[in-house]
Amino acid sequence: MSETHAGNIPEEELTAPTGRELETLPGAQSVLHLLDAAVSASGGQNRPGQRAMAAHVAQALELNRHLLVQAGTGTGKSLGYLVPALEHAQHSDKPIVVATATLALQSQIVNRDIPRLLESLEGEPVAETEVAILKGRNNYVCLHKLEGGYPEDDQDALFDIAPGGQTGRLGEEIVRLRKWAETTDSGDRDELMPGVSDKAWRQVSVTSSECLGRRCPLVEECFSELARERAAESDIVITNHALLAINAFEGIGVLPEHEIAIIDEAHELADRVTGAVTGLLSPLMVSTAARSVRKNTNANHEPLEQAARALDNSLDGVPAELLPQGLPPKVRSAMEAVRDATRVALSDTKSDAKDADAGRQLARAKLTEILDLAERILGTDEKHEVVWVSRQGSWEPGKGYVAADDSDPATLHVAPLSVAGRLREGLFEDRTVILTSATLTVGESFDAAAGALGLQGSGAPPWEGIDVGSPFDYPKQGVLYLAADLPKPGRGISREQLERVVELVNASHGGALGLFSSRRAAELAAEYVREETAFNVLVQGESSLRALVKEFSEDRDACLFGTMSLWQGVDVPGDSCRLVMMDRIPFPRPDDPLSAARTRAVAQNGGNGFMAVSAYHAAIRMAQGAGRLIRSVGDRGVVAVLDSRIATQRYGSFIVKAMPPFWTTQRTDVVLGALQRLSATLEDE
Repeated sequence: MSETHAGNIPEEELTAPTGRELETLPGAQSVLHLLDAAVSASGGQNRPGQRAMAAHVAQALELNRHLLVQAGTGTGKSLGYLVPALEHAQHSDKPIVVATATLALQSQIVNRDIPRLLESLEGEPVAETEVAILKGRNNYVCLHKLEGGYPEDDQDALFDIAPGGQTGRLGEEIVRLRKWAETTDSGDRDELMPGVSDKAWRQVSVTSSECLGRRCPLVEECFSELARERAAESDIVITNHALLAINAFEGIGVLPEHEIAIIDEAHELADRVTGAVTGLLSPLMVSTAARSVRKNTNANHEPLEQAARALDNSLDGVPAELLPQGLPPKVRSAMEAVRDATRVALSDTKSDAKDADAGRQLARAKLTEILDLAERILGTDEKHEVVWVSRQGSWEPGKGYVAADDSDPATLHVAPLSVAGRLREGLFEDRTVILTSATLTVGESFDAAAGALGLQGSGAPPWEGIDVGSPFDYPKQGVLYLAADLPKPGRGISREQLERVVELVNASHGGALGLFSSRRAAELAAEYVREETAFNVLVQGESSLRALVKEFSEDRDACLFGTMSLWQGVDVPGDSCRLVMMDRIPFPRPDDPLSAARTRAVAQNGGNGFMAVSAYHAAIRMAQGAGRLIRSVGDRGVVAVLDSRIATQRYGSFIVKAMPPFWTTQRTDVVLGALQRLSATLEDE
């Protein structure tokens, strides 16, 4: 049953019809006709929540009103917004932009959801809708770099030779990349099957700042430029939150001009935008830029080298923490030297507009990034942005994680305390925005999500919220296992957790999705399971996400381990995913300066900083992670939380309430027995 929330719209303007009354909403009748036709043609079932969502999205587009939609797992929310988008695009002069949280979800919509939808609507005018996918430039292979147009920082990278003259894994991947580049129509990394490592991909791609743009001799063949041209000519453009943020805030027109944005997994938007506009600057970055200037230009690199050393010396002994009082005097002085030296280097490396020197462009890209960051850090207003220092620890064999100390290399970070104001001005001011997710409410209220997005307070634009529910019977389809007997988590993943992972994987006979708090934890768990079992264990980073998810879904007994990218947007219905494991509650790190600053800001305004920031952050992510288990009415399985705090600490109940209402237990024997019975049932099928 759907429930409408006023947001900041007067109650008398709201309508919450159900059933046939949905067709009375402005713009809803034709959309519901299309939705019913698509569902019928594909052999699906009518979903009341999906129909309610589609009708309200149609109304929002008709009335140019912002809308927040909470659509539980199983609602079919992709169709709930895609069908209204397809219909509206028929009489719109500008494309509609659909933005997802991750590349994985973006690819899922483009490669599965939309083709199926258009096929089911064959014969309808909307079936001719042009849809394009658009990603950041570094997701496309760069033909100029592939052909040697860019200087190679690591000369051996393209000729990775192992002892005995054998081509190493990196070299083999790049050879395969070269062959693929000769036949691909898109140049999109996700089209490469099987995928390649991140290190190999960096050898054949460039960032937007490294790109030569129209000066490139291969610009007419450029995969990224061709993708942008296709997007400009399309009716619907599928992109991601990061590109949407850059388009809205950086003044860079990476997306075609549009008046409607539909944002999926909207609970992630504020964090994704924060990540996109957070900057970091280190002495190593400055010295690397100096080397690039020396190698690729005739400009004097010495002032930059001196500025890098000065910055490094100034940070010596500065604790890795938030700098609430701003930069210490010695760091500010060094940062001013970096700024001044970078300005001079940029001036000295200027060239004419037709210069196609890729090496010079690489050097200038590094310089521009450093100058922008230095000016931003020096001009920080503590009411709007925060600055902090971080230091990287290390992982040592036999010792595990070794924490950083004040002598380890330092990095300066700068980030907005809140992106609400920037979202209000850059996103909501000039377009109609639809935001949807399975997890937008806390305590049945949209207020927390709306506040983070800039939709609360004085001057906020009108918006409406609707919760359309979920069709699944969670208590009968799934078990929530709270491992109360495990030791309280420390740094990294513990031996006891690794042993419990193996117990669970053996009981389920594979079919496990492991959601870990760090890449290192995922890798250690994979190593341990590989040593103790014979199951095929896939690990994020060993191939593209699309390739990994595809293999996981096709191999019923495989396991897939990864980090935050897998916590949402991975849709594997059926028997291949019957166990979801989370190694720990995904609180922000205790020493995370940005979370600390936001917690302090909430407390200064009379709120509970921990619950408003850390517990809310964790609850939303665990609800998303748990949502990976039940993707269809026939799915069954277990969600296992291997962090005892969820059962022993007071905030545990708050987090559990945010998750799907599974049948819950703390008994390990009960869960292992349930998984064994489920596995045996599958073997008999």
